[in-house]
Amino acid sequence: MLLASSLLMTTLLSADLADASVLAVPKGGVTVDVDLTFLWPIGIFLVLILVLKPVLFDPMLRLFEERERRIEGAKLSARKLDLASAEALTTYETAMKKARSAGNADREAQRADGLRTESEIVGKVREVTTESVNAGRKTLQVEAETARAALKADAGALAGAMASRVLGREVRG
Repeated sequence: MLLASSLLMTTLLSADLADASVLAVPKGGVTVDVDLTFLWPIGIFLVLILVLKPVLFDPMLRLFEERERRIEGAKLSARKLDLASAEALTTYETAMKKARSAGNADREAQRADGLRTESEIVGKVREVTTESVNAGRKTLQVEAETARAALKADAGALAGAMASRVLGREVRG
């Protein structure tokens, strides 16, 4: 009960104070007292601007401008290097194409020369082989005719000897 009554009293007192504060404030605008103390912050601000501008702000702005100039210079230099490297790459590729073409032409010339030399060597070997085969054939023909003549000469004597053996008596022929 005591708690409830103290709560009720607090509520009534705060309501009375609120009504009293509302009544104490004049209606309309805000009253501002103008005195010379507001000039001190303005004066300090102006002095700081006059002192800090040449000491801090101008060097800082120059530093920022120098940094921007260097960045732009680096970008320009990078573009120049990129163009130079592209030109060098084009020159390199052109030289490589020429070298490959020359190498291919030289290889084809050497290949054609090798094929020509090969055909000459094969032709000579064929000639030598053909001559050797023809000489061998002639030798075989001569030997065959000699063997045939010898066999013809001996054929009669051999036939008689065979017939004598088969018949068991001597046959003269």
